Amino acid sequence: MTFQGSLLDLGGDSRPGPLAGAVRRTALTEGAWIDVLPGWLTGADALFERLLDAVPWRAERRQMYERVVDVPRLLCFYGEDEPLPDPALDAAKAALDAHYVPELGEPFRTAGLCLYRDGRDSVAWHGDTIGRGSTTDTMVAILSLGSPRSLLLRPRRGGAATVRRDLGHGDLIVMGGSCQRTWEHAVPKTARPAGPRISVQFRPRGVR
Repeated sequence: MTFQGSLLDLGGDSRPGPLAGAVRRTALTEGAWIDVLPGWLTGADALFERLLDAVPWRAERRQMYERVVDVPRLLCFYGEDEPLPDPALDAAKAALDAHYVPELGEPFRTAGLCLYRDGRDSVAWHGDTIGRGSTTDTMVAILSLGSPRSLLLRPRRGGAATVRRDLGHGDLIVMGGSCQRTWEHAVPKTARPAGPRISVQFRPRGVR
């Protein structure tokens, strides 16, 4: 994996910036919305390098119709009682809680990490609907580190244009409202040169 850092990331401490007055919300359809804040985490490239080494990445295989296939990315999941692998992620979670708990009604509890090694790694269209996300409004906050990749969103029932956001180098996107059950999201494969990217997904209890 070859990673090229951002010229705009001047290093220093890895810490989140302010959210109030900075994050921008886009209303989708059926009560879904996304909040986006580019460059939310300073020192993001240094954090990427630390996580690349510190996280116990694992490959998984899953049943796909009549065969078992490799999951096209590496994974690691941190449950409610597990310490996160870097203090910068604790700081990011605390900042997200401080901003979103009044609206969400509860804190973020877990962190799922995905490592996209190159353009061949991907995640197919889906919503985080294992658990409460299938029936109730919730939020999933994603911190993107490393090389930018496209995150696409589309309504499950069709009828609206696909939304695209290129995320990396400390960018934040929060999917909220009915987004997990009325919209789907994906990180598609790409034939263009793509460096590695780490996605950190903060979720409330009971949402996967």
